[in-house]
Amino acid sequence: MPRLSVVIPSHRRADLLRLCLQTVAAHRLADSEVIVVDDCSPAGCVSSAAAEFPFVRLIRLPKQSGFCVAANAGIRAATGDVVELLNDDTEVTPGWADAALARFADPAVVAVAPLVLQLDPARLPHLPPLVDSAGDEYDPGGFARKRWHGSNALAVGSRLTAGNCWGVSATAGFYRRSALLSAGLFPEHFGAYFEDVDLSHRLRKHGQVWFEPSSVVWHRVSASYGRVPNRRVLEQQSCNEERVFWRNVRGREMWRNLPRHAAVLAGKAVRRMGEGRFVPWMVGRLRAWCGA
Repeated sequence: MPRLSVVIPSHRRADLLRLCLQTVAAHRLADSEVIVVDDCSPAGCVSSAAAEFPFVRLIRLPKQSGFCVAANAGIRAATGDVVELLNDDTEVTPGWADAALARFADPAVVAVAPLVLQLDPARLPHLPPLVDSAGDEYDPGGFARKRWHGSNALAVGSRLTAGNCWGVSATAGFYRRSALLSAGLFPEHFGAYFEDVDLSHRLRKHGQVWFEPSSVVWHRVSASYGRVPNRRVLEQQSCNEERVFWRNVRGREMWRNLPRHAAVLAGKAVRRMGEGRFVPWMVGRLRAWCGA
């Protein structure tokens, strides 16, 4: 199998990073490398946590630059044929890497999406886990969604079968490194949010994206911004979602999908007004249209 480099960008969640690295230590392949990118954490807390694990290779950025910059720094430094990006709020399971790496035996495969389950202490172990993602989908009208997100994992288990999917979530995505370099890595001006959707658009031009349900990763879904995102996060999410459409839907395809995109925007506007979150959503769209 190809050699694996695990890249974990982190800014300040040293406690969650330790939990993540403990599972990586328990289940990693012997010849794999693990790179933690410290995105200029306060008082170097991420670097201190990473130093507790002798197998970790540490990169510390001189200033806080966001997920995309940190992830790209780790990808450039990686030496493996395949790179897996892991959020610092994830935990891996036995065999998670073997199942995904086996798919890269096919040279046409450029990325593999694992099965990501929601790690919710309030729900587990008394109730079945919920699916966080089984790969990504993209609607030509300009919005992305995680496949099977929020579904009962036991109820939909028989339908979670290996096969082609549209894209990979950077929460825990496996990528052929050469394809990443050819596609241009993550858009660093995005900061974070929808950067993986933008990358998936470009990766699909280089080969196939695969979903592998035998590769299982747990994700603390509310650890990044809580159950309800704040105004700044909502604005950035809205801006990047709109950027993805205009960066990747071009030519005749753009003109064909403009009416659908307008309908998507109208529907989202109504929904955000009902939620009381229209203003940050609209500000984000305006930023995208103005090129900010």
